[in-house]
Amino acid sequence: MKTKLIVLAAAVAVAFGAWAEPTVTDITAKQRYPWNGLVDISCKVSGIEADAGGYELVAVAVDKDTGKEYAISDFTIEYGGEDVTGLDVYENGDYKLLWNAREDMGQVVIERMTVRITLEGLAISVGKVQLWEGGPYWADRNIGAKKPEDYGLYFWWGDTVGYKRVNNAWVASDGSSSSFSFKYENVPTSGKGFATLQKEGWLTADGVLMPRHDAAHVKWGGIWRMPTGQELNDLCCKCDWTLTTVNDINGYIVCGRGGYASRRIFIPIAGFGASNAINIDSSWYWSSVPYTVTGWTEVLSLTTGAYYYADFNGRYYGVSIRPVQ
Repeated sequence: MKTKLIVLAAAVAVAFGAWAEPTVTDITAKQRYPWNGLVDISCKVSGIEADAGGYELVAVAVDKDTGKEYAISDFTIEYGGEDVTGLDVYENGDYKLLWNAREDMGQVVIERMTVRITLEGLAISVGKVQLWEGGPYWADRNIGAKKPEDYGLYFWWGDTVGYKRVNNAWVASDGSSSSFSFKYENVPTSGKGFATLQKEGWLTADGVLMPRHDAAHVKWGGIWRMPTGQELNDLCCKCDWTLTTVNDINGYIVCGRGGYASRRIFIPIAGFGASNAINIDSSWYWSSVPYTVTGWTEVLSLTTGAYYYADFNGRYYGVSIRPVQ
């Protein structure tokens, strides 16, 4: 059985700002034989900073005989043995692509081509601030936000995809759903007690979300994670809060005290998702810790009435996430 090999060339990603330049190397690909339209591609990603945000993986096939380019759009991505199709690339390592060339190019077998793979569109340059001695470093923006005052994405508790508001509907950030509703029956962590969450693999032995269910870790990689309930409570108690507006967005300037008084972050009152709608008069921020009452989780609660406090709420709401490390 003879396998037709595809000649490959790597392309280096474009980086933005101060981040190091990531690279895509060791690209190999093999057309399946007998030809069934599928091509297996593998590559290595390196040089992504731990807190640099996400990149979009872009692949293009070029016919070496004619120079014609084909957008590689119909493909799936695997990383670490898991399907990460539709997600941004946040971590270094080996990636596998399964390309359906027949869908992209029709009934054509191209035996000799060059495949370019790039990482494009650095999502964010995340800043981080320590607000008290021994405390965690807080990100300067929400997950999915391009700048500190942006609302970012909304998540049910344990969700790692995130949803955005488009034309008065909830659309998944990876395109998997265009009409999601933040309802009890749509959220797999709803109504489950601590023991059940651990048994089903949602929680670690320490009682926090598993890294694979922690949106901060999945979206941003490295040592980013969702804060604990205690860290949200400390944020309220160990910092000074001022209700203000930044670029017409309501929120709070949160400042450290004493030797940390010059350090601050802005936390927008981003609202929350409820069913098919969004409520913009108050806001919650998820912790990684379930509350003692079954079906609830510890949160940070913010209102436009100058109230900020540690609270708890149902897991089926669409809530913002402010990562820490």
